[in-house]
Amino acid sequence: MTSTTSVENYNGYIRYKKLFLLLMALITVAIALVAIASGSAGLSIPQVIMTLLGKGTKQTNIIVFNIRLPRVATAIIAGLGLAVVGCVMQSLLKNPLASSSTLGVSQGAAFGAAFAIIALGAGMQNQTLDGVTFSNPITISICAFAGSMMSTLVILGLSRIKKVTPEAMVLTGVALSSLFSGGTTLLQYFADDVKVSAVVFWTFGNLGSTSWREITIMAVVVLAALVYFMFNRWNYNALQSGENTAKGLGVDVDSMRLAGMVVCSFTASIIVAYIGIVNFIGLIASHLMRRIIGSDYRYLLPASAMAGAVLLLLSDTVARLVVKPIVLPIGAITSFLGAPLFIYLILKGRKRRW
Repeated sequence: MTSTTSVENYNGYIRYKKLFLLLMALITVAIALVAIASGSAGLSIPQVIMTLLGKGTKQTNIIVFNIRLPRVATAIIAGLGLAVVGCVMQSLLKNPLASSSTLGVSQGAAFGAAFAIIALGAGMQNQTLDGVTFSNPITISICAFAGSMMSTLVILGLSRIKKVTPEAMVLTGVALSSLFSGGTTLLQYFADDVKVSAVVFWTFGNLGSTSWREITIMAVVVLAALVYFMFNRWNYNALQSGENTAKGLGVDVDSMRLAGMVVCSFTASIIVAYIGIVNFIGLIASHLMRRIIGSDYRYLLPASAMAGAVLLLLSDTVARLVVKPIVLPIGAITSFLGAPLFIYLILKGRKRRW
């Protein structure tokens, strides 16, 4: 009887998590439709659905496929990628405050991208009211990855060699963020007005300047990263019980941590290279989902990914509508959301074990 009850409880536990993932998927689709419909054109959700099904008018086709859909797709892909990167970083480093924006990875990528734009001439192709596009995004991505890996190697070195505390890692991330921000400022100081304008537009965070080619590149990278992370989901679960336990279960912790951080840095750098710095999505999404669905990475990873997509979609919709027709910087909106949570986690971090 006890065994049967335990099996039923476990099946109920799994059923709840699967239903929650389905609910998150439906919420993501619903908010995406609202985001496409929102704006000065006054589209309704039925009009959006009919247009997506190929039954729209010429005007709605232009609005949906040329203007709104690329922006919404960028928000979904970037939010998904940043959220899952933050979730995995927290597992690999055993640090509840870890994410690409709090450990200096995004700022390192920003410095690398600014270096490519200003020093290597991967310059601005054209400039519009919505942002800028660049003539050599591949060079920007490579330099962004190199910059992000500088932060990653420092964090990994401290974690492995010095065995620093989670608090010390966050402080190191703050120091690295300051260092790379100072380097970016120096680059801008010696650049001409056009390049400075490009970097400033880019560092604000912008979801409206990506083409379908760039969206496809981000989608491929994020999807590959998500597949890799899901493949290692049991290893992340084992790591929650401590490194010794994970090693006892046959997990090569050092190799997994190094490979995972490289994948995280590469994914974050690609996203940052195309949309600029978007703070705190990785921190907010993973912690919200951890409270609702628990720390089982089989379900936490996809739940965090969808939560990140939802949060970035909502933030971008607010940025477009709050003082329309002006579009506010998306990085500012996510910072307003993330900063209070960041402070809350620091204050509560000593009171309960993560």
